Amino acid sequence: MSCSAPALDPVFFELGPLSIYWYGVIIATGAFLGLLLATREADRLGLKKDYIVDLVVIAIPAAIISARIYYVIFEWERYAGGVWWDAFAIWEGGIAIHGALIGSVITAVIYTRYKKLSFFQIADIMAPSLLLGQAIGRWGNFMNQEAHGGPVSEQAYQNFMQYLPNFITNQMCIDGVMYHPTFLYESIWNIIGVILLIVLRKYPLRRGELFLSYVIWYSFGRYFIEGMRTDSLYIVGNLRTAQVISIVLIVLSLALIWYRRKKGLSDKTYQGKKVKKKG
Repeated sequence: MSCSAPALDPVFFELGPLSIYWYGVIIATGAFLGLLLATREADRLGLKKDYIVDLVVIAIPAAIISARIYYVIFEWERYAGGVWWDAFAIWEGGIAIHGALIGSVITAVIYTRYKKLSFFQIADIMAPSLLLGQAIGRWGNFMNQEAHGGPVSEQAYQNFMQYLPNFITNQMCIDGVMYHPTFLYESIWNIIGVILLIVLRKYPLRRGELFLSYVIWYSFGRYFIEGMRTDSLYIVGNLRTAQVISIVLIVLSLALIWYRRKKGLSDKTYQGKKVKKKG
């Protein structure tokens, strides 16, 4: 549907030639709150908080770099025919969460092996924090008017869009057209996931299963939300990369849970207690 509304200023503040954007401030806020949540949980479980802090300090730049590499790979035709250094212009947009997750996991695997820690124990502790960071980070997309869905129909507006706060509907009014705030849908889905994961901590899950539950939850929601977006990366034709990756991650996570239980690899609970073997 058509609309008319001024957009919010994406710049947080300016100091001479230096501009600080809301996108960066929001991402940093999500990372800080996620770190706070994870260090508190590590402390509760008797694990040194320094391990979590050190890992996050290393993983954040690795995640940003891998997120950009992932994006450029699937948008290679866009960069191959232009100026080669445009592939490094991350400030112009173009990072992918799946790429960030890949980089974070690889970094965590290397770090935990070096420190002689359990990767799955650290991953379980970090799982709610990752989802919280993603939930908050999506509001950076909101400020940039990106990662939105297709145009809103009159019926959709009457059914639910009109009940959203004005600052959201106004920001989703882009060039006279109102778009679905898919950033909001994913943010809400992720917040629900954070609550679910925190609740699951109280149950006797095996080590690693909280992290894999995070992967399943996020991937399930991302699959459907991705189908609404207008800026998707594609593997071939109309095959959306994020949807394919989401399906693969769900299947692999379920298979890994089954395999680790069957082979006795998950012999400790999330709380660190030894699992009693049957028979």
